[in-house]
Amino acid sequence: MHFHIVTLFPEMCEAYTNASILGRAQENKKIKVSYYNPRDFANNKHNKVDDIPYGGGPGMVMYAEPIVRAVEKALGIYVKNPKTTKSKAMGGSGKKTKVLIMSPRGKVFDQAYATKLAKSYSDIVLISGRYEGIDARVKKILKAEEVTVGPYVLTGGELPTLTIVDAVSRHIPGVLGKSESVEETRITNGEVYTRPETVEWNGKKYRVPKVLQSGNHKLIDEWRGKK
Repeated sequence: MHFHIVTLFPEMCEAYTNASILGRAQENKKIKVSYYNPRDFANNKHNKVDDIPYGGGPGMVMYAEPIVRAVEKALGIYVKNPKTTKSKAMGGSGKKTKVLIMSPRGKVFDQAYATKLAKSYSDIVLISGRYEGIDARVKKILKAEEVTVGPYVLTGGELPTLTIVDAVSRHIPGVLGKSESVEETRITNGEVYTRPETVEWNGKKYRVPKVLQSGNHKLIDEWRGKK
């Protein structure tokens, strides 16, 4: 799986994707994460990527062209001279690609969607917006889908992007080491315990349920199912 992240702050995302499980997954070539800064694709002297919105209103809106060029670079269909660049159908490179735009108004990202992305695509492009948002023509040109990770608004799309990368990566064989580590494929209720058997805090004792110490896996599964 190759994740292509379009963001003004790649260093913010790298700090997360290069650590822990995702970092090891990259080292083991289970996943690949690449970054594309729209400023590198801006066609102006100061690499400006935003301007005031048509029709008035607060905030700034990100230009369409730098983002589209960044995505075309990610998919290997980038034309260096922007004056001769024409919009092309995504997936023209032969890759099974999904282009997502982070938006509080988008489709809700959930576990089922994470599983679908992992099984259906080889390349996922994640566009992280900033400011007041992204020029609506980006979605039309790229035939992208807007997606949200929750009913709230953030200052940028980087956190939702990282959430999706993390959730999808867990479904890539070898990323977690053992397939049993994927919680949704086994019986679990989120109520887990480890040593010591008894934890005493403020004069009260908290013990591990006896069924978990029984060694009877049928009873343990029934207990987890009821919980």
